[in-house]
Amino acid sequence: MPEPIHPLAVSAYTVTSALGHGLDDHRHALHSARSGLRANDFSSAPLACWIGRVEGVEGTALPDAFASWECRNNRLAWLGLNQDGFVDRVRAARESYGASRIALVLGTSTASIGATEEAYRRLDADGRMPADLRRPAIHAPHSLVAFVAEALGLEGPALTLSTACSSSAKVFASAERMIRLGLVDAAVVGGVDTLCDSVLFGFNALELVSPEPCRPFDRRRCGISIGEAAGFALLERADAHPSAPRLLGYGESSDAHHMSTPHPEGLGAELALRDALARAGLDAAQVDYINLHGTASLKNDEVEAALVARAFPASTRASSTKAFTGHTLGAAGILEAAFALLAIEHGLVPGNLGCSDPDPACGPQFAWYNEHRRIDVALSNSFGFGGNNACLAFGRVVA
Repeated sequence: MPEPIHPLAVSAYTVTSALGHGLDDHRHALHSARSGLRANDFSSAPLACWIGRVEGVEGTALPDAFASWECRNNRLAWLGLNQDGFVDRVRAARESYGASRIALVLGTSTASIGATEEAYRRLDADGRMPADLRRPAIHAPHSLVAFVAEALGLEGPALTLSTACSSSAKVFASAERMIRLGLVDAAVVGGVDTLCDSVLFGFNALELVSPEPCRPFDRRRCGISIGEAAGFALLERADAHPSAPRLLGYGESSDAHHMSTPHPEGLGAELALRDALARAGLDAAQVDYINLHGTASLKNDEVEAALVARAFPASTRASSTKAFTGHTLGAAGILEAAFALLAIEHGLVPGNLGCSDPDPACGPQFAWYNEHRRIDVALSNSFGFGGNNACLAFGRVVA
């Protein structure tokens, strides 16, 4: 088992999704049990499904200084950066530590592939991309991180993590290691993934997309609803922000079982969970709330429900928030980390929206409706394709 880590302060965070722009929009949506899903109005060809689309992306323009980074994914990133005072908090950190002492670690599963799709749809008679999309930097997996580094004026280590649905959860682990090793003094972490044809039709080809709003952990669930999101957090050493919520621990693992299906006994997921608790110096009974991966796919929900039932007491509350936002893929980790932090800050356990007939594998830990209670410790699960698992532990500062 790993040794406990020194907790890090989550000194600022923000998120954008189908629920709105910024933390207040998300808190109000959770409180009122309002889903952001809508009938698909995005794909280039008809596809009967529901999506979590962010309002305002099409009407957002990057400043002229960043025009070379123009694409839908970077516009969504720009929206996410410019809310909840996040840019100002990063600027203050940059002035305190220096631009080269702040790492940037972001997760994404598709980066700006939507722009590449558009370019191929508009090839000219010679088979060349149209002139306005002949910008190689936006057709690369590192497009997001390169853009955000320039937008925030950061010069430290800049990493792109692309491990499917665990991408923007694993960024917290990478950042903690860099800070602990003295490579940097702070880190901006997060993730952005935008809707695009590749994910909509790709997941549909795998027969994983639901034709109706997704229903996590429902006996009759029939697949996922795909969404998009952008989220960011600033991590610093705890003594810099004595009252900020804490990153207490993290766990990572790989099932090494199948390219898309999780291990039938959830062994990899359980290893990630155990390591997160060990690094946090906690046992399972001290966990108040778990934001579950809960995609509404048949196997993922079954395996995760069984894990929760055997690992946690009935007093722990657990729920999936995918029916609020859709599965935001590479941005799911940061989005649901924000939900865990909101649960701690506001004492709100979001109900497991969309489930009217719970799967028999679900135990008494599941919160089917909103609950208001004190949350001192919250976990967030992110389980990606190929069994790439991450679990994050967050906590409040207890005086």
